[in-house]
Amino acid sequence: MPELKRLSAGHAPAVLAFELANRAYFAAAVFDRGDDYFERFADRFDALLAEQEAGICAFHVLVAEDGSVLGRFNLYDLEDGGAVLGYRVAQHVAGRGTATATVLELCGLAATRYGLRTLRAATAHANTASRRVLVKAGFVPVGPADPAELGGKPGTWYQRALTPLR
Repeated sequence: MPELKRLSAGHAPAVLAFELANRAYFAAAVFDRGDDYFERFADRFDALLAEQEAGICAFHVLVAEDGSVLGRFNLYDLEDGGAVLGYRVAQHVAGRGTATATVLELCGLAATRYGLRTLRAATAHANTASRRVLVKAGFVPVGPADPAELGGKPGTWYQRALTPLR
């Protein structure tokens, strides 16, 4: 059974393998990270861990039983009780409810572990699957997203209020 885990240094090889294996798929759906991302992966990964340690962000990976990464589910810009959600799942698990279930799990963690009250996420209009995930996870559209934030594609911001689990 896949498990959502907080990103750690030991995940670096599996995250890189995930990004490389799904690069073309992600480029078609969201945007290509570019060659520089892969050439400087170790430095970028270390920077993510430093941001996480500073409490600015909270990064997670969905890990399969074999240790491979099935998805990345991240909370950016944690401040004032809110954060921005970003996620991507491997092509071979897309369309099976994996993203929706994991976003719902992360919403629970956002409320209980990180004390957040709201999450926001932006997705391109053309990314029907991502829009569907957000709606199924209880997010509602709140306004247009800047195309610069979505690889030059027009899109929408979604938001969800969080209720702490007791």
